[in-house]
Amino acid sequence: MNYGYPIDETWSTNEIIDVVNFFSMIEKAHEKQVSRQELLIVYNRFKQIVPSKSEEKKLFAEFETASGYSSYRTIKKAKSSSEAVIKM
Repeated sequence: MNYGYPIDETWSTNEIIDVVNFFSMIEKAHEKQVSRQELLIVYNRFKQIVPSKSEEKKLFAEFETASGYSSYRTIKKAKSSSEAVIKM
């Protein structure tokens, strides 16, 4: 990993940790596999921190540009799947 996560300096330390954890789960879904339930839990926490859809899209785009991993497609798959494990 030679890139950073999109971070907002106005977030608290705990919020930054939770957002980093979310993007880390997205990476793990692409590189290995993750629990669908855990991914949706960290996404829900992410949405508490970033409730704005436009801000979410901006952060997802920044992360995809840096990493090549699509947060949107990963979350879409997790929401629509009934499988216990998500692998991109």
